[in-house]
Amino acid sequence: MTDSEKKPFLRRIRSFVRREGRLTRGQQRGLEKLWPLYGIEHDTGLLDLDEIFGRKAPRVLEIGFGNGASLAEQAKQHPEIDFLGIEVHRPGVGNLLQVIEREGLTNIRVMQEDAVEILKDQIPLESLDKLQLFFPDPWHKKKHHKRRIVQLEFVAVLRQRLKSNGFFHMATDWQQYAEHMLEVMKAAEGFSNTSKDGDYVPRPESRPLTKFEQRGHRLGHGVWDLIFKKNS
Repeated sequence: MTDSEKKPFLRRIRSFVRREGRLTRGQQRGLEKLWPLYGIEHDTGLLDLDEIFGRKAPRVLEIGFGNGASLAEQAKQHPEIDFLGIEVHRPGVGNLLQVIEREGLTNIRVMQEDAVEILKDQIPLESLDKLQLFFPDPWHKKKHHKRRIVQLEFVAVLRQRLKSNGFFHMATDWQQYAEHMLEVMKAAEGFSNTSKDGDYVPRPESRPLTKFEQRGHRLGHGVWDLIFKKNS
């Protein structure tokens, strides 16, 4: 275990609060019937991703996939890529499991636990081509900024899981959090900003436009994408 992984942020101040509403019948069915097919339990053993997906392929990990619509669309558009999604909220997990079955997607697996713990315990070193973090909780009150997942210690852990020249793609609709992300990544070791202006990038086609985001655009809300590349 590296020094960065021993630091107290990794058990401790969580970047999320479980706000769980009532499950629909479909979501409940997904959790009961489909989890054994597409779900991965959290433990302390490293994942064998080649065995899990039954092949060697580029691997993308998404933290906090919400209802799963964006992640499912990516998997549908890119069958040559394997996607691993992490979400703590059971309704979202149940919803994505239904979509996986309905669309016949074979290149998604799902985990339901603190993503920081999963990164630390189960994701092999240099096994990911990309890590995606779309619209995480901005924890906008200053006293809660310590809960934001994008911190130097977190970035140090994820950098070890990315392959050389792998990417860390973030998106937020909260400008102050975008500025925080940019500040952290500028200070992080071993990354280069892919923005030619040294700040944000236009939304790439690889990130589907969500209904939530479309509504925000209609209301005049901004969205900021940041893509950093791990130095070789």
